[in-house]
Amino acid sequence: MTTTVKDMLHTYPADLGGVDPAALERCIEECAACAQACTACADACLAEGAVGDLTRCIRTDMDCADICAATASVLSRHTGYDVHVTRAQLEACATVCAACAEECERHADAHEHCRVCAQACRRCADACRALLRTLA
Repeated sequence: MTTTVKDMLHTYPADLGGVDPAALERCIEECAACAQACTACADACLAEGAVGDLTRCIRTDMDCADICAATASVLSRHTGYDVHVTRAQLEACATVCAACAEECERHADAHEHCRVCAQACRRCADACRALLRTLA
């Protein structure tokens, strides 16, 4: 199945700088999906009756959503590529995704949206780490 991410990577007119295109595609897609899941989870937490008990979860969701969205953007730009910036962004993304997954897992038994969000965070962290392993 082709995706917009894959299509855009294939249309880039220059070399991607030795980056594994399959790992890059997966990482961009997982970052975008995680940003959406975290945004939706934070919003769902706000709609819960015991919203005060979910303050840390909401904050972590919002931080994770922002960092995932920024990571997807950084990974989508290749002109003037700097591996050091990419590494730092991927490491930050993997770190926040792991923290968010842990926080959401604390609430997963009571809130299905937290369970779904934790899974998205774990997939994104894995994709970031996988792409990191391929960078020169």
